Amino acid sequence: MRLGLSLGMLHDRTSLDDLLALAQAADQLGYDALWIAEAYSSDAPTLLGWLAPQTERIDLGAAVMQIPARAPTMTAMTAATLDLASGGRFRLGLGISGPVVSEGWYGVPFGQPLTRTREYVAVVRAALTRRPVRFAGRHTTLPLPGAPGEPQRLTMRPLRGDLPIYLAALGPKNLELAGEIADGSLSLFLPPEGVAETLAHIATGRDRASGDKSEFDLVATLPMAIGDDLEACANRVRPYAAQFLGVGGTARNFYVEQAERLGYGDAARKVRKLFQEGDPDALAAVPFEFLDRTCLIGPAERIEAKVRSYAAAGLGTLSVAPRGATMDERIAGLREMAAIWRRCGFPLRRTG
Repeated sequence: MRLGLSLGMLHDRTSLDDLLALAQAADQLGYDALWIAEAYSSDAPTLLGWLAPQTERIDLGAAVMQIPARAPTMTAMTAATLDLASGGRFRLGLGISGPVVSEGWYGVPFGQPLTRTREYVAVVRAALTRRPVRFAGRHTTLPLPGAPGEPQRLTMRPLRGDLPIYLAALGPKNLELAGEIADGSLSLFLPPEGVAETLAHIATGRDRASGDKSEFDLVATLPMAIGDDLEACANRVRPYAAQFLGVGGTARNFYVEQAERLGYGDAARKVRKLFQEGDPDALAAVPFEFLDRTCLIGPAERIEAKVRSYAAAGLGTLSVAPRGATMDERIAGLREMAAIWRRCGFPLRRTG
């Protein structure tokens, strides 16, 4: 099992200086990869390009670049450029997002998400081979039919034509698709006891895959707050959980669906309603048990036991999102997690 860092995106409480401090601390401590997100705040590629020359060994992942935001050939260009600029450290995470972002922010219909994702990944992979791109699908057709355009190929030479592609995936069908067409998947709100079922869905997709069936990397993002006061630690991660459960108004929310699969559907829907109404009780409505199962909270020895349970379940990468009142507290959490990792005997990326 590998150790990662989830940095999220810029927002009112996170600055560029904060992202850089955490990224460089994780790089020095030997974390395997960092991940930058995007929704309707900062974009992932710009921040990853900015971090590339300011880090040395840590891999740089997009978690995720949004499919409705870019043509797949543009994504291939961006991925190849970031991989070259980072010396082969880039990981391309992709996600169809949800109706809130796709339709409300980009004006792109959300229908047929599995088909759209399949076609998108196929075009990205084709473009990275540097062969002329010809593709005829339901949602993407290249070249444009009836127009004078000819098939084009990527003129720069990618450092890696097979750079790793990850899909954001929570539900069974999305996990199967990730197993079939991707090299890894990115999960949120995944407890240790849910890893086996998740891997089973991925294995179903792997069985359908043609060609190389090399190692698949299941990544779980886990909000983290280390400290002796368990309730205080839970309160540190509550805003993170409430934000994901609360998004979307009446649109479909995949995180609420994930909470429902874990047995917290009623509570998640209540959180969403309160969050949408701007009610501060939305935070308190997030059940402690849900946080305890899907986050890393409490004393170091308690978190160490949880880390070992994820490893025993077969998780590929545990990616922490450190919570804290100050940046010093968040960086201290990264150091403590690295110490836990060493005590468990798990590998860290070489730091020298």
